[in-house]
Amino acid sequence: MNGLLYLCVVGIWGTTWLAIALQQGEVPLLVSIFWRFALAGGLLLVVSRWRLGKNHLSWRDHGFCLLQGLCAFSLNFFCFYLAAAHITTGIESVIFSMAVLFNAINQALFYRTTPVKRFWPAAALGIIGIAILFSDQWQAKQFSTSLGLGIALSLLGTYGFSLGNMLSIRHQRRGLAILTTNSWAMCYGAAVAGAGAYLLGYSFVLPAQPLYLGALGYLALFGSVIGFGAYYLLVGRIGAGQAAYATVLFPLVALAISTRFEGYQWHLHAVVGLGVILLGNVIMFFPLHKIKKSRLRSLFASVTIEGKRSDLP
Repeated sequence: MNGLLYLCVVGIWGTTWLAIALQQGEVPLLVSIFWRFALAGGLLLVVSRWRLGKNHLSWRDHGFCLLQGLCAFSLNFFCFYLAAAHITTGIESVIFSMAVLFNAINQALFYRTTPVKRFWPAAALGIIGIAILFSDQWQAKQFSTSLGLGIALSLLGTYGFSLGNMLSIRHQRRGLAILTTNSWAMCYGAAVAGAGAYLLGYSFVLPAQPLYLGALGYLALFGSVIGFGAYYLLVGRIGAGQAAYATVLFPLVALAISTRFEGYQWHLHAVVGLGVILLGNVIMFFPLHKIKKSRLRSLFASVTIEGKRSDLP
């Protein structure tokens, strides 16, 4: 089951970055975010009512759903949509893989869990990898304000996503249904984005462009309803740290798509930087287990050479 959830998250979230790029243009970002999560949240509320009936949430629970909506379904996506105007979506997805490290930090802050020892080399490799990824711009003195802003916005959005993970853990520890909390959080996130768009005087009328509407439908149904549902199920089943491993894998999908549709060009720095980032994240999940000497002795003691048992010293 966990494997299927991983494949679902990796496949869907690896492609949503391009859909975000397709929404760049005449429609204000807040309006795009509003419609994405209004559609997704509304659909989830209907499904939740159908599957679970009346699933009561206290006012306090609604307050935390509002916070989750701000962190995971509103302000963080505003950062991602803004960043897409400054850097390619493939690079955005690579930076987003840092959610693995942010989750470890936030779990230590909010749930008093001590980061495992391998967290520190993993974090160092993540930072070094990002530096290598953009080192060609540094050397050519092409590291513009626009590029720096895109990186900063992506990191800020990723941290917001991680905070949303922490709130999902809180909901699930209280025995609340993911379907219900996600639907309300998305509705609250849409309400915040909608309020911002209204105050700024934006129109909520969408353009009759098949490409834009197709991207919106894909982001609402697959990227939000199915993708986040599968991800938060993983968070509940195996923890936020392990679930975030999906963010290590889908940048490979996103970069492949970015290469095809956005003209992303691979350079040695990009390959090495991506490799270092992925290595740092993999270390978080596949530590080298120490094998006890006694088990080695018993293993090698069973080896026979020319029909005779050989004993190792």
